[in-house]
Amino acid sequence: MAAAMVSSSCSALLACAHAGFPLPRPRPPPSLLLARAAAAPVTMAGANGPLFVRRPGGAVGQRRSCSQICRDSSLEGPPPGTDSSAREQEEDKKKSEAVAAPAARVAAGGGGGSLTDWTTSVLLFGVWAGILYYIFQLSPNQTPYRDSYFVQKLLNLKGDDGFRMNEVLVSLWYIMGLWPLVYSMLLLPTARSSKSKIPVWPFLVLSCIGGAYALIPYFVLWKPPPPPIDEDEIGQWPLKFLESKITAGVTLALGLGLIIYTGKAGGDDWKEFIQYFRESRFIHATCLDFTLLSAFSPFWVYNDMTARR
Repeated sequence: MAAAMVSSSCSALLACAHAGFPLPRPRPPPSLLLARAAAAPVTMAGANGPLFVRRPGGAVGQRRSCSQICRDSSLEGPPPGTDSSAREQEEDKKKSEAVAAPAARVAAGGGGGSLTDWTTSVLLFGVWAGILYYIFQLSPNQTPYRDSYFVQKLLNLKGDDGFRMNEVLVSLWYIMGLWPLVYSMLLLPTARSSKSKIPVWPFLVLSCIGGAYALIPYFVLWKPPPPPIDEDEIGQWPLKFLESKITAGVTLALGLGLIIYTGKAGGDDWKEFIQYFRESRFIHATCLDFTLLSAFSPFWVYNDMTARR
């Protein structure tokens, strides 16, 4: 019976084929249907567009977007949504870094800082050499014997011979004796040089005789900042004496007294002093020395105040 059914079905198919009717397609197994259903979205995507499309959320796209965000944030600054205070802090930080870079180069002694230091030193040396040339070659020297006599009288090496010294000249002489003490208080310890091993005290000792002509070479060689000072060093001599308020008060009182004494001098004394200035190399050099010490003092006062802060 089964054989008869198979033969009848085969004969029916052949009859349909001869008659021109389409043959029914066989049903595929269930496993093939499931595989086709799973591949259906990919096939549709391939029909409408490229088959392999990189999604924006993929690994490669995500890595590229992160690098692009970091690069844009470093170039454009903070995002628009950040707070204004944070933006101001970031701008201040950039400005401070921009200022700190050249300052560090100057502090290290490189770049423009060393060039400026050398320029200042060369100019000071040129001024010092020019002044010495003027004193020994161009200044008036009409009364060398009288100059020697004035020095002996001012040093009290000659007794009372009835000659009255000029009051302006006497005041100038004693004021010049105060300047080495004033510069010792200004240069020790805040004007010592830390970048060179040249001590300041030999120049201060020589300034008792040479005045500004002995101090300017140290100004040429001076390189700040000063080295640190221990408390034990301040308590020792001569810093203990120079840092004393009593010393400062006495020096100030003596200076004011000499200025008042000079101001009380009569017109004849001033005329006589001007005449000495035109004829005497000693008085010419002393007046120029006083002018140089007075001109340099504001800078060293400012340097001392700044170093003590």
